[in-house]
Amino acid sequence: MPEEGLLSQIKRVVVGEPIPSHLAHHERLSRFTGLAVLSSDPLSSVAYATEEILRVLILVGVGALTIATPIAFIIAAILAIVVFSYRQTIHAYPSGGGAYIVAKDNIGETPALIAAGALLIDYVLTVAVSIAAGVAAITSAFPQWHVNRVELTLAFVVVLMFGNLRGIRESGRIFAMPTYFFVVSLLGLIALGAWRAMSGTIYPVQAVDPVQPTGETLTLFLLLTAFSNGCTAMTGVEAVSNGVPAFKPPEAKNAAATMLMMAVLSITMFTGITLLAHAYHVMPSEQETIVSQIARGVFGGRGVPYYLLQVATMLILVLAANTAYADFPRLASILARDRYVPRQLMNQGDRLAFSNGIIGLSIFAGILLIVYGGDTHSLIPLYMIGVFVSFTLSQAGMVIHWRRLRGPGWKTSAAINGFGALVTGVVLIVVAITKAQEGAWIILLLIPVHVLFFRATKRHYDSVASELSLKTWAARAPRLHNTVLVPISGVHAAVLQAIEYARTLSPDVRAVYVNVDPAATDRLRQEWEQWGQGVPLVVLESPYRSLMEPFLEYIEQVDAEHPDDFLTVVLPEFVPAKWWHHLFHNQRALLIKGALLFKPNVVVTSVPFHLRR
Repeated sequence: MPEEGLLSQIKRVVVGEPIPSHLAHHERLSRFTGLAVLSSDPLSSVAYATEEILRVLILVGVGALTIATPIAFIIAAILAIVVFSYRQTIHAYPSGGGAYIVAKDNIGETPALIAAGALLIDYVLTVAVSIAAGVAAITSAFPQWHVNRVELTLAFVVVLMFGNLRGIRESGRIFAMPTYFFVVSLLGLIALGAWRAMSGTIYPVQAVDPVQPTGETLTLFLLLTAFSNGCTAMTGVEAVSNGVPAFKPPEAKNAAATMLMMAVLSITMFTGITLLAHAYHVMPSEQETIVSQIARGVFGGRGVPYYLLQVATMLILVLAANTAYADFPRLASILARDRYVPRQLMNQGDRLAFSNGIIGLSIFAGILLIVYGGDTHSLIPLYMIGVFVSFTLSQAGMVIHWRRLRGPGWKTSAAINGFGALVTGVVLIVVAITKAQEGAWIILLLIPVHVLFFRATKRHYDSVASELSLKTWAARAPRLHNTVLVPISGVHAAVLQAIEYARTLSPDVRAVYVNVDPAATDRLRQEWEQWGQGVPLVVLESPYRSLMEPFLEYIEQVDAEHPDDFLTVVLPEFVPAKWWHHLFHNQRALLIKGALLFKPNVVVTSVPFHLRR
């Protein structure tokens, strides 16, 4: 049996499913490898977080861009609070504590379903936003490709979809390379840029097609909008807490240390980019990312270091998108196991990938990229609602968790998580208010729609289970009669084979023919006398030349004769030798099956006759 990839196995713990023993014993993560595998999403967010702040402030004027620095420091402080709060979750849920599991265990069904809906939406947006940002890094380096960004984003989605359907063999070493490549490249950019700033060798960067100020008034609402945009730097923070079992023993200690390293790197890179943007007087552009402009200024143009940084940025953003291909199908499969989504999402392909979930994620992400033109800035307003909903519910669930256990130091732990829930809850309100008019109202609507869908699905499966339960089953007298009907369109080998089969089922077999052409009917009667094997022929009149209606009416008539017995319809079907030969034949058998699907006591069976050529 083929093994699942490491990252796919790690993501089992997003919803509390244990990691298989072969992974636990053979492919444990060290702190540094865990940083690379599980931190690509939060680390990659710094590539566009500063830019989203500046795109709001530039509406007021160039002078307002200086406000980005204090906003960035506030976001960095909140990120530190969230990380410190999630370290509590690591120690409380050493088997992995995703928002769905934490909310389900501690708050209740409805909050858990809200968290699940928010997470599913967030995973779709993670793919769309990360790929759009990755393509933005490419088109910044190669401006002539900017007009093809939708095609490029869809190409990345297709590559990731087929790669995951084929069963990508991830390993910590493979995922470490692009992550460390990005971290080293960006830290090198920040260090060199800081040295140039201290030595006074900074030259402002000339933006290509810069966003023009519109003369907006600097209001509290605009500041909050810039702040909520910058909060994209916090997306993906929970990934390490979800993957605790993947670390080497002691798992919780190593995971907590990894989360701390991730936070330090994210805060350093985010604030470093923001400070360099201010130092180089970078302006947001429609054609080029902020990171690309800073790199041009620091490296002195589009040389080899510049292109290496753009490649590193693109790689980590695509890597961040790929994590959703493990998260979304896995969470969907757990929800399917709990009967909240269709069971088809539990199905694994021959390479142990949740194929339906992977395909569904790709379709949804592709639709978003087409609708929003592959533009990161248009997608950002949709992104953060789900993130902070799951943050808030997870931390609120942890408060209840500590209160319920009441172990040593539980009040301190509850206070830490309570403060984290309060902070993320406030950010959630700010994001919801400031982003509602930019399209976030769609997410605020979709989350409750998801919850309603989850509940409707659960009611359906519960109803099916109730009706199938043997508790209400009462043995009935055996059914002594089975009427077998064979609808025919003529006398040929396929019909005669079906008649032979029908005669093995019951002595009461009837061939049924609908008369739409009297001359053809007379010829059929004569042939039936010779080839009918003694089976009676029932000819139904059809004044309106309908084939289905007379046959269905006859079934109703026969069923009325024996209401408690079975009625079997045997369909003679021939199977063409080549698939495209189906185009030359009608699908009347399929129509009959569909018409009788919901008819009680009626059994429909096909007798295939295989054509040789």
